[in-house]
Parts: sequence; C-alpha cells; structure tokens
Amino acid sequence: MAKELTSKSENYSQWYNDLVVKADLAENSAVRGCMVIKPYGYAIWEKMQAQLDKMFKDTGHVNAYFPLFIPKSFFSKEAAHVEGFAKECAVVTHYRLKNDPDGNGIVVDPDAKLEEELIVRPTSETIIWNTYKNWIQSWRDLPILCNQWANVVRWEMRTRLFLRTAEFLWQEGHTAHATKQEAVDETFKMVNVYAEFAEKYMAMPVIKGHKSENERFAGALDTLCIEALMQDGKALQAGTSHFLGQNFAKAFDVQFANKEGKLEHVWATSWGVSTRLMGALVMAHSDDNGLVLPPELAPFQVVIVPIFRNDEQLNQISEKVDMIIEKLKTRGISVKYDDSDAKKPGWKFAEYELKGVPVRLAIGPRDIENGTVEVARRDLLSKEVVNIEGIDEYVENLLDDIQTSIFNKAFNFRAEHTTEANTWDEFIDVLKNKGGFISAHWDGSPETEQKIKDETKATIRCIPFDSKEEEGKCIYSGKPSKQRVLFAIAY
Repeated sequence: MAKELTSKSENYSQWYNDLVVKADLAENSAVRGCMVIKPYGYAIWEKMQAQLDKMFKDTGHVNAYFPLFIPKSFFSKEAAHVEGFAKECAVVTHYRLKNDPDGNGIVVDPDAKLEEELIVRPTSETIIWNTYKNWIQSWRDLPILCNQWANVVRWEMRTRLFLRTAEFLWQEGHTAHATKQEAVDETFKMVNVYAEFAEKYMAMPVIKGHKSENERFAGALDTLCIEALMQDGKALQAGTSHFLGQNFAKAFDVQFANKEGKLEHVWATSWGVSTRLMGALVMAHSDDNGLVLPPELAPFQVVIVPIFRNDEQLNQISEKVDMIIEKLKTRGISVKYDDSDAKKPGWKFAEYELKGVPVRLAIGPRDIENGTVEVARRDLLSKEVVNIEGIDEYVENLLDDIQTSIFNKAFNFRAEHTTEANTWDEFIDVLKNKGGFISAHWDGSPETEQKIKDETKATIRCIPFDSKEEEGKCIYSGKPSKQRVLFAIAY
C-alpha cells in the first residue's frame, strides 16, 4: 500500500514534509539546504513553466539568459539592493583546486584567488542592467521585455523543501521603458498575469496588492504581490512584480536619447515566481490521503488501472482501453495506462491517490461485459460506475468540474478565514485562535509595522488593490488610519 502520511491536523509541518517526499516530488540532497526535484515533481513544474512561458510571450516578452556569476562590485552600485541581499550571498573567491601536498586530498589552491570575488546569482538586476547599458542608446531600442528561466542561490540556514531552499528555480522578468507610466503599467500587467495563472491553473485564489515599505523588494519604489492562504491559516507570497523606477538605470548609467534628442535615464521593472509555487500547490489543496492536483497542472490527468487475473483478461481489457485512450487524447486529455503486474490494483489505487491524479478509471472483465467503467475523482474521493460509451466526454466534463471544485473549496476556506479586527485584543485573539488573513487598520508607519511583527510574528501581507478608503484607528498605536491592510503570519 502507499506510504502513510502524518495527519494534517496532528502536525501540519510534518504532513507537508511527508507528502512532498512520499509523493515523489522532491527530497533533500547531499548539499545542505539544497533539494533534488524528482521526475514527478519536475513534471508539475514543467507544466507551470510551460503555461507561464506562454502567458509571458502572449504579452510580448522574450526569453534570454544572463550569467550565473555577478562581480561583487556590481552589488555596491545600488545601496538598498545590496543591503537587502548581503546576508544571503554565496561568494566565489578562488577558481582552482589542487592535490594537497600533505596527502590530505583536494584543497583550494591559494594561488588561484580571484582578483574580484563573484557572487552566485541571488537575483539578476545588477548583471542585467550592466548588460542593458550596451543595448540601449535611443528611444527606438525601447522597450526591452526580457524574461529569464534560471536557478538562483540565497543562502538560507533554515530550509524547507520548495518553500525555502538555498538554491531554487524561478523566472525573472527584467524590462526597460522610456517612460515612468509604461514601467508602472508593466508592473501591474505582470502581477495580473501571475494572479490569472494562480487562479485559473493552480486553482488557488489570491489577493493582489501593494507591499508596505518594510516588505518591498530591495531597490524597488513599489512592489506588487499576490498573496495566497494555506490550509494551516498561514499566508504565502506567491509572486511579486516590482516598479524599480530609475534606480538601476542611474546606478549603471543606462540612458537613452528621447525623440527630442535629450538624454534620459531608463525606467525599469522586475518580476518573478519560483518553485515556491510547488509548495503552495501542495499546501493549498492536499489532504491526509496525499496530493490533490488541479487537472490543469497534473502530470497526467487520468490513470487507467486494469483489474485482471491472467494474460487473456488483460489482453481483452487492453483492447478496450486502447479505444478509451485514443478518445481521451483526441480531447487533449493526458492519460497513463498502468498495466504492470508488479503491484496489485489496491496498491495502485492508493499510490495514484497519494500522487493526486485527478481521475482514475478502473476496468475489469465484468466491466467489459457490461460496457461500464468505474470512475474515481481524487478531490472528493468519490466513485461511480458509468458507461464506456461516451466516457471521453464524461471525463472531459469531470476534469472541468474538478478544477472548479478545487478552486471553490480554497476560495471558501479563505473567505471563512478572513477576519476584520478593530482592536488589538481582537487582533491577538484571531491570531491565536483562528489564523488566516486579518483586515485591520494601520497608521502607515514602518515603526508600528515592525512592533506588530516583533510582538506577534504577523506581517502586512499587502495593501489590497480593492481596499477602500475608510476612517479608523490603528489597532496598535490608536493613531488615525484611512484604510485597512491585510495581516497574517506567513511562510
């Protein structure tokens, strides 16, 4: 049978770790803080990547690739940026190894010290804006709309598979514009792309908003984000889009001649999502039986398990299954047929349940006689027997229903766990006893925000786009406030 999981209610953190490992998504590697993404996990990431890449290209972006190593001096050119990343940087100081003269294996050759240390990419603004200086001379060279699929390194000491690792995979968009308004528009456009992807494909409802000044990306004038709520009541930042103003253009002296021939600094944005989305996908939908994958991102949407006692029965079933597979594939549905005899059907049922396959079809000799097939849907753990005739249309409609059902469940959970708090006592009570998002007044000062964080670990997740002006008093300081913001304890 499939491996047992720790119960979600018993220990959410252990449940998550168990599930990631036992569903074959990822495992810890020999390198401390780094993970191995296993084929099944990588197949989900590839589907995410393919869909996002299409959405980026549909909005006019193109892919490029920039170096993994960044000269240390580049980071010193933008003060806020280097301060934000200084404690997370991995630094290359030497370029050669040699045999230890004392016979103690391999050592770093002290004579191979680099003249300037190289930083292993934590993010690429600096190397990219140094490159853009060579690409941009005139307004005719703008806009530049580049995206990069890459790995990055941020030296995390407390790691967790997918959510926080020293090395992770992501995409980072870096765009250059002639005007401030074009860059601002780009920043909003991309956070909307992320929100559409999260809701339509991940079936994960998100809230779009501005980050507070304390929570902004290092070097940004404004950071927009999408925030999702996990089933333990903690928030997860699922994507960010940054308006960088002219900070990086000025730091790297990237100027262009406008239509009047006057030199101006370029306006910039950057935006990204990472394999952290894999963690979000697991935590937003899964249960004590394993993964619950939205059909849009499942490596295969349907698994067919034959029930047979001998080769003759298997051959008879396989003939019928071939016809079913052909029909499903014609409708664009991905299918796996597991006719191996190494495991019993019950073991397979449990294994595919654990891996979150949206729909399972089971078919045996009696089904062949009756012209039926057993259909199980993963999200509700329900089964029914349906006619083989028309099974392709039935499964297509079922997959659509599962995608919608998973989203609605997550949406309703978020609605039930979004609470208004008007006093400090109410705020503390919700944090301790309910969790989730807390809509509350804040006086707008970084000092108050920091004090709330220090005392409760709750942070301002965002100032929602749809937050209406409303007179009130800050829950902490009692000072006047004109709108509510969204607090939560977050990953």
